[in-house]
Amino acid sequence: MKVSKRLFELETESAFSILAKANELSAQGKDIINLGIGQPDFETPKNIQEAAIKAIKDGKHGYTASNGILELREAISNMLLTDYNNKISPEEILITPGGKPVIFFSALMFGGKENEIIYPDPGFPIYRSMIKYSGAKAVPLTLKEEDNFNINIKKLESLINEKTSLIIINNPNNPTGSFMQKKQIDDLVGLLEKYKHVHILSDEIYSNIVFDNHKMPSLLEYNNLNDRLIILNGWSKTFCMTGWRLGWSVWPKKLIDIANKLCVNNHSCPSSISQYAGLEAILGPKEEVNKIINEFEKRRNFVFENLNKIHNIRCFKPGGAFYAFPNISKTGFNGSEFSNIALNNFGVALVPGTSFGDSAVDYVRISFANSLENIEKAIYRLSKI
Repeated sequence: MKVSKRLFELETESAFSILAKANELSAQGKDIINLGIGQPDFETPKNIQEAAIKAIKDGKHGYTASNGILELREAISNMLLTDYNNKISPEEILITPGGKPVIFFSALMFGGKENEIIYPDPGFPIYRSMIKYSGAKAVPLTLKEEDNFNINIKKLESLINEKTSLIIINNPNNPTGSFMQKKQIDDLVGLLEKYKHVHILSDEIYSNIVFDNHKMPSLLEYNNLNDRLIILNGWSKTFCMTGWRLGWSVWPKKLIDIANKLCVNNHSCPSSISQYAGLEAILGPKEEVNKIINEFEKRRNFVFENLNKIHNIRCFKPGGAFYAFPNISKTGFNGSEFSNIALNNFGVALVPGTSFGDSAVDYVRISFANSLENIEKAIYRLSKI
């Protein structure tokens, strides 16, 4: 049997295999604390659940438009005008089953052997996987601890050339929890202005989970980028809706028809029920969501303070998302070794840094999407390694 060689370029997310291993150990009766998986540990807010139930009872069971129901795209358009003063037409907004199709479509559009795509390292592993699958050269932009894992503008500029077709940005960042503030984004946009042949995919899926009273500086605030900017966002992280598989994106006018055709070919349309739930998430009350974000900030503070009390571990303070990315190099183990010992000997599931890029050998990702009680127990166990 012959299959396409491109399929062998596909990579995966080790967080899911670690989750499976943790569940296997739990089934054997072992006490496992999972700080590996990147999903909120809270329920989807009740008003959103009720909106989905209503949609089912109202008979919203069929296909929708491939780009999503108009009411939802209009709600997103209005939200973007309010939040970022950018008037985006509902026709330039795409609803997808999660955020991954946006990464996939972007890689297909700007891939090919003649092109290079720059992506963050460490970063979400599907970036590199999709770039390689597209046939483009995957060019890592190393995010360093000394820069608080933010983009080094000079380093980025050194990677851009005439073959660069796309730059992928993720703010706040998974896996590091780094957060680029307005001044840093201003500098980034200043650089991007110099290279008008380059398109940008800005993954802003954690944009609402930002700490210390900071405001998210979306690239949508920079109208001069509209003709080459793709925005990825969604409901999974903010509204605890990972399993609902619902994302939204903004596309340049020149690309939206192509993106919509990819939707038709790939998945027909998103789940109708999830879309009506997503509409309620945008239009409905936010008190429960705000409580969740405040709880994440409390956990961030606890994790940061207590990881840095452990001998031979240091951790910078995350500015967003729900991850910490401690440096464990002085323990005598690399990230993979440390993670294996943590799980098999101490019952704590972590993700090694190399799951997110070749530059992160000396790091592990800790998700604080777990109860404060469990996090406290887990950090105590890690202190014994």
